[in-house]
Order: sequence, then C-alpha cells, then structure tokens
Amino acid sequence: MIVLIILIAILAVIAFALIGIYNGLVQLRVRADNAWADIDVQLKRRYDLIPNLVETVKGYAAHEKGTFENVAKFRNAAMAATTPAEKSEAEGQLTYALRGLLAVAEAYPQLRASEQFQSLQGSLSGLEDAIQNARRYYNAVVRDLNTKIQSFPTNIVAGMFHIEQRQFFDITEPAQREPVAVKF
Repeated sequence: MIVLIILIAILAVIAFALIGIYNGLVQLRVRADNAWADIDVQLKRRYDLIPNLVETVKGYAAHEKGTFENVAKFRNAAMAATTPAEKSEAEGQLTYALRGLLAVAEAYPQLRASEQFQSLQGSLSGLEDAIQNARRYYNAVVRDLNTKIQSFPTNIVAGMFHIEQRQFFDITEPAQREPVAVKF
C-alpha cells in the first residue's frame, strides 16, 4: 500500500512538472506571436507613411522616377513577405530604397524646409525607433523560446507537442544594419 502511494506521488510530481514545462513553452510561444504581431503593426505604420513621403518628395524632385519606383517596389515586396527571414530581407531592401529617397530630398532645400516633409521625416524617425524596439523584443522572446526548446527536459515536451523553434528577425546584409538617415 505504501509503495502504491509513493508511486502515485512520483507520477503526480512528474505530471505537474510536465504541465509546468508545457505551460512555460505555450507562454513563450504566445509571447513570440504577440511580438511578431507588434512588428507587423509597426511595419504597417511605416508602409502607410511611405506613400506620403514619396508624394511629398515627388512634388519637388519629379525627375527622380527610378528612386520612387524602387521605394514602391520594395514596399510592396515587404508587405507581401510573411516569414521573419523573408520580412527581414524585404525590410533591408526597403530601408536601402528609403535611404535613396532621403538622399534625393537632401538635394532640395525647399523640400527640407517644408513643414509636411519635416513632419513626415519626424514620423519616420519615430517609426524606425519603434520598429527597432519591436524587433529587439521579438528576438529576445525567440531567444528564450529557442533556448527552452533546446534544453533538457523541455526538449522532450516540446518534441511531444511539436513546438518548434522560431527564426530570428535578422538583418542579412551589413549595409542594412545602418539606420535610415533622417537628419537634415
């Protein structure tokens, strides 16, 4: 009888441990989903701002057609990307195109003095900071989730419930690591 009680107690402890491990993994997975959604929200705000910025610059620099087309092309590609790897690459290309757009703006003193352009430039600067913070948080949550998934005994529970590692939101090219220049 005592052996049965000890066996039941051991099984109960193991069951509670497994439940705790599973719940910890689920919590990290939900936090990763939430962090990814936050990145999407910030990027959506950026995508909405870009056409206004392009139109403002276009009014002053109509002959820079290739720059405007690149921004539009890379914006559409970034909006269509779904995975962190695709999104990361597309965002790098969009950031590069925005650098070109802002470089065009530097050549036009009237544009730099425009209230609308200054407002858009300030909004873009704020959005770049928000995107950077959202990326940092997402990568921290993914780091924690991936570490737990690789650690024993959590890796066993993760395997049983098909909880997989996530991709980091990385920048692939060194030139993309530079912030968008929005100072005038």
